Amino acid sequence: MLIYTLLKGIAVGIVIALPVGPVGVLCVRRCLFEGPVFGFVAGLGAAIADATFGAIAGFGLTFVRDWLLAYEDWFGLVGGLFLLGFGMKALFLYRGPDAAPLAGEKLFGAFASTYALTIANPITLLSFAAIFAKVGADSLTGLLDTSILVGGVFLGSLIWWLGLSFGIAALRNITGEVVMASINRISGGILFVSGVGLLLAATRGLITVVP
Repeated sequence: MLIYTLLKGIAVGIVIALPVGPVGVLCVRRCLFEGPVFGFVAGLGAAIADATFGAIAGFGLTFVRDWLLAYEDWFGLVGGLFLLGFGMKALFLYRGPDAAPLAGEKLFGAFASTYALTIANPITLLSFAAIFAKVGADSLTGLLDTSILVGGVFLGSLIWWLGLSFGIAALRNITGEVVMASINRISGGILFVSGVGLLLAATRGLITVVP
């Protein structure tokens, strides 16, 4: 039964990680332009953030959920500024793939950026609640069962990011400079547009709540 619970958690983790949003684009960029280790560490940040959401939903931490949702627009504002800045940097300061981290970025920065961006979208909590209900998480009564389910979410998300990181990074050795430059422009544009959209949505939300 515990193995079955773990497998369900892994499946949930993969399903949550699959959609290619700004965090996915950011991880792909790090894989291509900074190497597989940086891509994997960035994916690790997203996986731990997914596990955080899984723990909040699985253990019923409603006070944490309510706090995150209450400050959703502020998180979105910060996340939008980050994506906007990163997108502009990619579009205007591109120097090609490098074995060393771009602009002196450290591994911790790669981890923290994707963790923070994922947490900055607390609406994902609602997705976890819906998926957990589908897989029968409500029937789990013990602390061990719920912990295993959350651990499975982490493993599933990590498996996805691990495969993506080392799969995409292999393209570094076979992709020409022209193609890499095109990928840079496309990914940078996606991050820039995502940042603008997130900023607009967050600003609209903040203005709406002002009395």
